[in-house]
Amino acid sequence: MKSLIYIVAGLIFLEGCSPAHSTNPTPAAPSLPVIEIKQSTAFTTVEYPATIEGTADLEIRPQVSGYLDRIFVDEGSYVSKGQPLFKIDENPFREALNQAQANLSGAEAALVQAELEVEKYTPLVANKVVSEFQLKTAVAAKQMAAANLEQAKALLGTAKINLGYTLVQASVSGYVGRLSKKQGTLVSPTDPLPLTTLSDVHEVHVYFALGETAFINFKNQFEGETLDEKIKNLPAVSMLLADHNPYPETGKVDMVDGQFNRNTGTITFRATFPNSKGLLRSGNTGRVQLNLPHEDAILVPHEATVEIQDKVFVFTVGKDNQVTKQPISIIGRSGQEYLVSQGVKPGDRIVYKGFETLQEGSVIDPQPTENYLTKK
Repeated sequence: MKSLIYIVAGLIFLEGCSPAHSTNPTPAAPSLPVIEIKQSTAFTTVEYPATIEGTADLEIRPQVSGYLDRIFVDEGSYVSKGQPLFKIDENPFREALNQAQANLSGAEAALVQAELEVEKYTPLVANKVVSEFQLKTAVAAKQMAAANLEQAKALLGTAKINLGYTLVQASVSGYVGRLSKKQGTLVSPTDPLPLTTLSDVHEVHVYFALGETAFINFKNQFEGETLDEKIKNLPAVSMLLADHNPYPETGKVDMVDGQFNRNTGTITFRATFPNSKGLLRSGNTGRVQLNLPHEDAILVPHEATVEIQDKVFVFTVGKDNQVTKQPISIIGRSGQEYLVSQGVKPGDRIVYKGFETLQEGSVIDPQPTENYLTKK
């Protein structure tokens, strides 16, 4: 009997200690910021390798032969147009000028003498004192003397020009290159190397090339009936230098080559950049950045995407606030946004932040978020 009492008491005790019947509460849906996909005009940046040249890159060569008497400039120095660069020994050319001057004086005297002969024979022929043949001979001698005078004048002019060529001057303002000749060297117009080079870089020409497909896209993306009109409608272009830093000034595309290069299959563009500070020199390289417009582009912020195995995903939010991990196709970048061709469309909602722990099919509590996309 006591055993039965103990058993009943134990059951009562256990019943009293057992917890009340209850169900586990459903966890609350996470509150996450959500944005709506919109369309907008955007620009993507395309880079092209580029080479840089001055507006004038000239070879400075002697135009007469002689010994290099003086060098007025140093390598790398800046010179102004007309500034003396080199001096070739002028003594032989000055003597040639003196001889040409003497020959001119002799030709002038010979012409005067020939004219006197004509004057002498003219009345004698009229009075039939001498034959007409002698007058004709005198007239021919006069014409020969006049021709010799003109030749002497030309030789004098050539001598003056050659003497002037002994002073080699800068034909443009710019920077002097390497000096290939030293003072005292015999120089000639036929030398394989120039005396130096002179580069005018107050502006620079930056050359880059587009392939055939890129060129077709280029013509389709900008307004204008002709290629010249399209070039005028191009926005300013920027440039990255060889150290990947941006060049501080923008340039303008102003030329497209007349034909494709058959060897490379590309066509050359030229952009002109100001170079007032002289930061760029001929031979520099860089990368031209060309902005391409995209009308009605679908934009997705970088922050709203996740990359998994070389694919980019977003979490779309359905009408029941259930999320779906959706792959998207990216065609370019514009600042902090992707340009998307497939995967989402205008009006779709996507999770902007906090999706790191979301699972496929999770339900969220969408919160209004400022529109991080540029409105049209």
